[in-house]
Amino acid sequence: MPTPLPAAPPQPVPMPTLPPPADQTCGGVLFDVAHPDSAGRVTARPLLRALGWMPGLALRIDVAHAAVLITPAADGKHLVGAREELPLPAAARHLCGITPGQPVLLAAFHGRNLIVVHPSNTITTLLADLHAHILGALDDR
Repeated sequence: MPTPLPAAPPQPVPMPTLPPPADQTCGGVLFDVAHPDSAGRVTARPLLRALGWMPGLALRIDVAHAAVLITPAADGKHLVGAREELPLPAAARHLCGITPGQPVLLAAFHGRNLIVVHPSNTITTLLADLHAHILGALDDR
């Protein structure tokens, strides 16, 4: 008796259509997270591209309320790097408590042509009450 031929494999099921990616903007603000390198640079390609900031663009960098404020300025002393990175000067990092490797939250305000860099300790402080509320709700279950 001859060996039966194997049955044809079943036809693949079509892949479901996925929804489009969620919009990362929130009220006109685009967010990203970065980790400063040892020289204080952070890569911020999506934000720079959204703002139209190109490598070589002169920047003004200030500190306000424990955050680094970055804006284009013709007389700026800092530049967008060739690999689309933003410089965070040592004095600004020190004033804000930003250390190499620790995450920072970058917020790009398109309408103001501004990027604000928030250190992780600020984000932790701002979210502490919300996290306590969430954890309390979990405990009440």
